[in-house]
Amino acid sequence: MKVGVVLNPIAGGGRLKRHWPDVAAALKKHFGDFELRETQAEGDAERLALDLAANGFDLVIAAGGDGTASEVADGLLQAREEGGRTAELGLLPCGAGIDFARGLGLPKEIDATLKRIADAKASAVDAGRICYVDDHGALASRHFINIASLGLSGATDRAVNADKRKGRMSAKALFLWRTVVEFIRYRFQDVRITVDDATPVEARMALVAVANGKFFGGGMMIAPDAELTDGQFDIVILRAAGKLKLIWDIRLLYGGRHRSHPAITILRGRKVVVEPLGDVEKNGALIDIDGESPGRIPATFEILPGALMVRY
Repeated sequence: MKVGVVLNPIAGGGRLKRHWPDVAAALKKHFGDFELRETQAEGDAERLALDLAANGFDLVIAAGGDGTASEVADGLLQAREEGGRTAELGLLPCGAGIDFARGLGLPKEIDATLKRIADAKASAVDAGRICYVDDHGALASRHFINIASLGLSGATDRAVNADKRKGRMSAKALFLWRTVVEFIRYRFQDVRITVDDATPVEARMALVAVANGKFFGGGMMIAPDAELTDGQFDIVILRAAGKLKLIWDIRLLYGGRHRSHPAITILRGRKVVVEPLGDVEKNGALIDIDGESPGRIPATFEILPGALMVRY
C-alpha cells in the first residue's frame, strides 16, 4: 500500500512538527514507507492530496486540524471526480479544531490513532459540496466533510484563526470565548432557506448549520442526530432571540441538549439553498466550511452519498 502524509506544520501550534521524529517512527511502524508532503499556505493540502491520489497513492493521511482534513478530502474527491482515482483518507488530528475526528471517535494518542487507521477497513461516508461567493465576489465551490454553516460561525472562524492564542490554549476554550465575543457584536441577518423541494423558510437567524457530522466549534454537538452514512444533511437553524439568553444557552450545544430549544429548528434534506433577504450587503452572511471562512452567501449545499472512503 502506498501511503502519503499531508502535514500542516503549524497545526496545533506546531505540535506535530516539533515531535516529528516520534510521529515518523509511529508511521513507519504501522505503515512501513510513506511519503511526506508539507503545506506552506492555505489550499496546499488540497493540491498535495490531489497529486498523491493522481499518482497512485492508496491512503492519504491528513496530519493537522479540521481545515487540513477538509482540504485533503477535497483533493481526494476531486481526484475521484476528475480521474476516477479513489484514495482512502486517514486522519492524524492536531489543531484548534478536530471536530470531524471527534465525531469518528479517534483516540487522542498518536500511536493509537495510527494503529487504528492501519487496522481499519475503509468505510464509505458522505461528503458535501458547497457553492458560494468568495471574498472577491466570484463564484466558488469546494467539498466539505463535516459541517458547513453561515452567520455567527463564519465570524467566529475568522476571529479564532486571527487569534494569537490559537494553538496555545484549548480549542474548546478559544472557540467558546470567541463565539461569545462575536455573538455580542453580531447583528442578526435575514435569510431564505430552501431544503429540497419544500416550501422556503424565511428566518432572522444567528446561525444556520448544514451538518454531515455532529460536532463543530471545538466540540459543540450542533447536530446530535447527524450521521455520516445516511445520505442526508441535518440543517440546524438558530433563530434570532434575546442575546443574553442565547449566550447562556450556548452551553446546551456541547451536550447536544438543544433539540427542543424554542429558537432552534432542525430540518433534514439532500440539498440546501440559503439566500440573503432584502439588502444583499447587509444580509450576505459569512460562511464556515470545516472551520474556515472563505466567503459568504448566497450558497448551495449538496450531499454526496458515500463519496469518500475513510479509515477510522
